[in-house]
Amino acid sequence: MYKKFGKRVFDIIASSFGLIVLSPLFVVIAFLVKFGSKGPIFFVQKRVGKNFKEFNLYKFRSMVIDAPKKGPLVTSGDDPRITKVGRFLRKTKLDELPQLFNVLKGDMSLVGPRPEVKKYVDLKKEEYKKVLLIPPGITDLAAIEFRDEEEILKQFKDKEKAYIEKILPKKIALYYKYIDTISFSNDIKIILKTLKVL
Repeated sequence: MYKKFGKRVFDIIASSFGLIVLSPLFVVIAFLVKFGSKGPIFFVQKRVGKNFKEFNLYKFRSMVIDAPKKGPLVTSGDDPRITKVGRFLRKTKLDELPQLFNVLKGDMSLVGPRPEVKKYVDLKKEEYKKVLLIPPGITDLAAIEFRDEEEILKQFKDKEKAYIEKILPKKIALYYKYIDTISFSNDIKIILKTLKVL
């Protein structure tokens, strides 16, 4: 019952509340991003959602303009494309806050497998058939486990290869674990654990 109906109701209530309460913080971050470097306040990127349907994912911009055209899709902590303000936003995960709009719209859930770009989904299409039976989320077991992903990738010369071969398979295994145990209590535990590690 929770998976079919309750999860969406919880997402609507929680994301609405979050957007209202955090609105002053949104204004502050928007100001910092806008005056910290040239470019728009928000970064919009296509991600793959439930049933392989693509949607626009929103983030506060943490990199230079046209960053996807100037380097790999994965990002490490030493990436020169990250702005000074962006480095702080990424470390604290504040750049992810605009995804509350995605949750309210129904593109995402508060808790669920992190949304991936089409390039990497296509490489693991069979595995993603199960992952994308549900909407992607802002946080989940993999997001907690790999909260320092950018620092992990710093040790590899070919960061994209390392992500595809070493990190993504482990993430998918954690996505499966979450999908097999979806419940309201588990979602609350994951949200609380996410806030704790941040």
